[in-house]
Amino acid sequence: MTQQDEQPGQEGLSERDQAVLAVERRGWPGPGAKERAIREQLGLSPTRYYQLLNALLDDPRALAHDPVTVNRLRRRRDAQRERR
Repeated sequence: MTQQDEQPGQEGLSERDQAVLAVERRGWPGPGAKERAIREQLGLSPTRYYQLLNALLDDPRALAHDPVTVNRLRRRRDAQRERR
């Protein structure tokens, strides 16, 4: 990622943040394909990707950018927390 990728887009999210949400929006046949795409498309380790994604779920700009994806992921995160 370049420093330009960190710059806010039209809605205040960086290009990288928008790309993270775009990866999450897609359907994946399995975890291997998704992790490969994370490395190849974003240049991030899966661990770093999920750290960024988790932070995005609490960012109101992410909710404004992609409410369907963010709300789906928030529900899934909340359900996982309740099971613990």
